[in-house]
This record gives sequence, C-alpha cells and structure tokens, in this order.
Amino acid sequence: MKFTFTRLSSLVLLMALAVSCSKDEQNVPATPTAAVINQDATRDGNLAMGNPSGAVADPYYYWNYLMNKAQYSLSYHRDRGTPNWVSWHLSSAWLGSTPRQDNFSTDATLPSGWYRVSSSSYTGSGFDRGHNCPSADRTGSVEDNSATFKMTNMMPQASTNNQQTWAGLENYCRTLVNQGNELYIICGSYGRGGTGLNGYMTTIDAGRVTVPARTWKVVVVLPEGSGDAGRVTTSTRVIAVDMPNSTSISTSWGSYRTTVDAIETATGYNLLSAVNSTVQSTIEARVDSGPTQ
Repeated sequence: MKFTFTRLSSLVLLMALAVSCSKDEQNVPATPTAAVINQDATRDGNLAMGNPSGAVADPYYYWNYLMNKAQYSLSYHRDRGTPNWVSWHLSSAWLGSTPRQDNFSTDATLPSGWYRVSSSSYTGSGFDRGHNCPSADRTGSVEDNSATFKMTNMMPQASTNNQQTWAGLENYCRTLVNQGNELYIICGSYGRGGTGLNGYMTTIDAGRVTVPARTWKVVVVLPEGSGDAGRVTTSTRVIAVDMPNSTSISTSWGSYRTTVDAIETATGYNLLSAVNSTVQSTIEARVDSGPTQ
C-alpha cells in the first residue's frame, strides 16, 4: 500500500507540474524583448558620465535648472522653454514592448510660478515637438514611455531634422544596444533661429519658446558591464553630431559627425567630465568614423 500511495502521489505531482508548465508557456511573449534576452543588462545612472553644465536643482538657477527623473536627467532653461541638455542611459533593460503613448503634457514638477510649455505651444508653428530622450528608448513601461512626452523633454525641431536625420541616429543607437552594448547619450540644442515648415523663426508660443539653431548629440558606446565611467578608454567609440535645425539638411546623420571638443566650444559645457581627463583629451578630439547602420 505504501508503494502504491507513493506512485499515486508522484503521478498527481507530475500532472500538477504539467498543468503549471502549460500555463507558463501560454504567458510567454511570442517575441521576447531585448530585456528578456540579455539578463545582464541593468538600468544605470543617467548622469554617470557627468553633469555637463553643473546644473543645480535650485529655482534660482533658472537658466541651468537640474531636473532628475528616473528615465533621464536634464538642465532646463526657463526663459528658453527648452532643455539645455538631456542625459540618459540606454541598455536592453530599458527596452520592452510598451507602445508609444503620444501623451504630450506639461511638466508639473517645474518650480511654482514658472511658465509651463504645453503641447499646444507648438501648434501651427511649423516645428515638431522634438524629443531629446526618445520615446523608443523608454519602452519598459507606460510610466517610462509617458515620461518622454513631458514638454521639458522637447525642443522645436525642423521636420527633416527630427523625423529623418535625428531619427536615423536614434534608430542606430538601439541597433548598437541590440548588439550587446550599453550607451550613455547626452543631447541638446543651442543658438537661436531655425527653419521649419513655415520658414525661419527665432521663437514660438508668443516668444516663450526659443527655436534653436543647432541640435547636437554625444553617444558613448560600451559593452555591457559595470563601473561604466571607469571603463571608458582611449579606444571607446564616441559618436558626436552637430546638425542645423532646418528642413533642408541631409537625411544622413553620419554627414554631421564632429568632435566632442567642438560641441563643448559651441555650448560651453564640459561633457564626459566623469571620465579620466587623459582619456577625455583623446576621445573628445576624435571624429567618429564607424558604421552608421
């Protein structure tokens, strides 16, 4: 009887396990996300490469106001109505299957009394609501994706720049992640006056949002790992681009490659300040010549 009971118990246990496995298999996504594929990927600090302008989370510094969100960090300029720069980390741990939310909204975390740019601020301007940190870089959850639609993450961007040239580099960055890399990306804009669908303009929204003349981006490419700033060497690939904010530009982002040094000269920022100074002097003086797709 003891032997029979044991066999029956084992049979019941095996049947239970079979049912359980069947249920789990039904819940497995048909197309696993990159985050599932790469179990070593992590969500690291968005300012691991440094604070480019020494931004401070104090409303007194209205021209260089630091805003730290889980999804990205930025320096905001109250009187321009745009970020000076936005910095974020990108690895497969940030990527998932969340669709684009398209829920553009004012940023309620701005200091009290500051003008809050809204989605309608761009209406009829001839300029796109151009993401700095892109929607497709934050697809791990609805909350992550929605954060990219805050207007503090937007700049008035010419359509060709935003939808083709800029977008091409954004797509390539995610290609690099799919190849097993993690990236640190810093981007922004500077100058005054761009050419959109309605022609040249210096401001929109009754002068409350400045149209930049140039848009720039710096991408540090590292294999997945830890201690990221310390792993940057003189052979680390760093992509830097500086593009005119115009509808009449090349759609190839590679044609706008420049040096980090040149962007620093144009903006006054100290990019990659957390990296060893000797390494900086080499990688910031070099124009990237790697593939573009």
